[in-house]
Amino acid sequence: MSTLALTLVLVAALCHAVWNLAAKRVTSGGYAFVWCYDVGSVVLWAPLALITLARADVGFSPAVVLAPLVSGLIHVAYQLTLQTGYARADLGVVYPVARGVGPVLSMAIAILVLGERPGWVAAVGALVVIGGIVVVATGRSVAGRHGIRAGVLWGTATGAAIAAYTLWDSYSVTTLGLPPVSYFVTTCLWQVLLMTPTLLRRHREDVVPVVRTHWREVLLVAALSPLAYVLVLEAMRTAPVSLVAPARESSIVVGSLLAWWLFKEPDPLRRMLGAAIVLGGIVLIAV
Repeated sequence: MSTLALTLVLVAALCHAVWNLAAKRVTSGGYAFVWCYDVGSVVLWAPLALITLARADVGFSPAVVLAPLVSGLIHVAYQLTLQTGYARADLGVVYPVARGVGPVLSMAIAILVLGERPGWVAAVGALVVIGGIVVVATGRSVAGRHGIRAGVLWGTATGAAIAAYTLWDSYSVTTLGLPPVSYFVTTCLWQVLLMTPTLLRRHREDVVPVVRTHWREVLLVAALSPLAYVLVLEAMRTAPVSLVAPARESSIVVGSLLAWWLFKEPDPLRRMLGAAIVLGGIVLIAV
């Protein structure tokens, strides 16, 4: 992995950890919250998306519309599963499990199905990253055993969605050659359109309270979630997904330590040990 690609992934990891901490603060009205920050993402990022699409000169094809639609469907499942997990379990359990299961599945499919062959040192580094994730994820929970079980279940479901959209989005920006910014903003637009009918039927009354109470979190996620993922998509254009997927999970280092600091979640020493292991794996990936 090149230095530029690794830098993009590490900055993305920091942005990802911060927006997940913001999402954790929202404990009710999760559907409306997800819809609001998707709308915010479209509004904030649409001008840049139009500029990059015009400069890319890719022309119009069905893939420009349909590829983001597939991604939007997967991302809706991911966002709602993640938000539900945060409402029912500790961030320090859901987040590391989700970010750990995602790259495990992504690597397995990328190697077995897509035929990618990373070098053995980088592959060992990826395994070390995943090992660090396991260390962070197996500590104690504020909610006890029930919290651990709920966190593992919701985290695993979220991780499966992460693997699905990671592989599909990698295919979209590499094989199909779609510009990352416009691709992701179109994906967000599809998410808004897909979620709006259910919002109007079941969650309309939650929109105003969510905006009034959590407007800062809405704006933070709307800005940082696309930024984090666009940086990852850019990295995928020059580095194999089997290496990008594990490296981006360095976000669990920041996320887990901030979860202990801000939410008083337990096992700070375990979090630090897991962080050291993850960082060691990232060094191997960068060799």
